[in-house]
Amino acid sequence: KVPVVSFLVDGAHAHDLATLLDHEGIALRSGHHCAHPLMRFLGVPATLRASLAFYNTHAEIEQFVAALTRVRRLLA
Repeated sequence: KVPVVSFLVDGAHAHDLATLLDHEGIALRSGHHCAHPLMRFLGVPATLRASLAFYNTHAEIEQFVAALTRVRRLLA
């Protein structure tokens, strides 16, 4: 019921991705998200979190996907 997605990109740190996506005009949260025990259990240093709301448009979501694709290519 809550449109929140936490994710990782193989080979990239969440903080680096958040910075690069910020330069693309995409605002995400990176870090532990108040879930330190879960992060330790999963063995990950941090994740990215995208939060959507009723006012987000399909165009904004497409912009996010395109920016993430560009950043992934940059880091490859």
